[in-house]
Amino acid sequence: MNIPSSMACWQWQDFGDLRHLQVRRVPVPMPGRREVLVKIRASSLNRRDLMVAAGIPVGKVLRPGLVPLSDGAGDVVAVGDEVTRVALGDRVAAIFRQGWMDGPGRFADAVNDLGGGPDGTLREYAVFDEDGLIKAPAHLSYEEGATLPCAAVTAWNALYAKGHLKAGETLLVQGTGGVSLFALQFARLIGARVIATTSSSTKADKLLALGVADVVNYREHSSWSDEVLRLTGGEGAHLVVEIGGAGTLAESIKSTRESGRVVMVGLLTNPDETTSQAFMNAFMRDTTISSAHVGHRRSFEEMNEAITQANLRPAIDSRYDFSDAPRAFERLMSNAHFGKVVIRHD
Repeated sequence: MNIPSSMACWQWQDFGDLRHLQVRRVPVPMPGRREVLVKIRASSLNRRDLMVAAGIPVGKVLRPGLVPLSDGAGDVVAVGDEVTRVALGDRVAAIFRQGWMDGPGRFADAVNDLGGGPDGTLREYAVFDEDGLIKAPAHLSYEEGATLPCAAVTAWNALYAKGHLKAGETLLVQGTGGVSLFALQFARLIGARVIATTSSSTKADKLLALGVADVVNYREHSSWSDEVLRLTGGEGAHLVVEIGGAGTLAESIKSTRESGRVVMVGLLTNPDETTSQAFMNAFMRDTTISSAHVGHRRSFEEMNEAITQANLRPAIDSRYDFSDAPRAFERLMSNAHFGKVVIRHD
């Protein structure tokens, strides 16, 4: 294909308000010897992107001119002379944390997270090191492939690498964002029972349609752990994927059975109970608490194999044109979404 000399990209000129998100024309970069030029066809949003929008550093001091978003999928359109992992025409996605191939993660490496340190995917073209790319599942569209790098890999690691979920166990997920919906889909693949919390009867119906066994409306049950215990015969869930953070951690811990597990993946709420109270509950219940920070390239590859074998398709809430990117942010901010918010670049 003919590669233009310039491209459109969205940049944060400042932070704290969507008015600072502006589109600019910049030169199209060319790949070096081990680099790959990708024509980005779609990108998707995560809660982390709202933190960046608010000016909250996510591993690095934010800089004006930063291109938003960590997640995207597209086609390889040019390669350096020494590239061997991908070829022209391959459909690829970039891994969330560039440079993390395998093994335990380090918080210091968050400086390599796309859209927070390095420029992200809300642009027409991007250059990546070949090791920072992975082939997307062939049965997925660009838009579906763009939902995977952050939310799906986070859910996969929360369930299996950290949560050690097994067939027949009970998983509790919170809300209807990307991580929670991917977690319930992955749990259903192995025959685990899933309980979900939500605030909406409409969303409850959608959750049940995806295979959730039971739904707890947390607006009707402020102490929703009591409902989880009731639904599990007083025993509690084997695993909780904790999205809310400090504000919901105490309820999550009380929702687990003895020797249950809680994997923290989000920080969406403000604390409403003291840390000591929450951790006293964890101590008394012998709860294992860990956290998942997305995941390395190998886990992404393993997850894609499972997605392909199961012909699994991500839950997409809404799609916006590239020119309407601020509206996509507004949709995520509204908390009305069910699944992933996607931006189409073509």
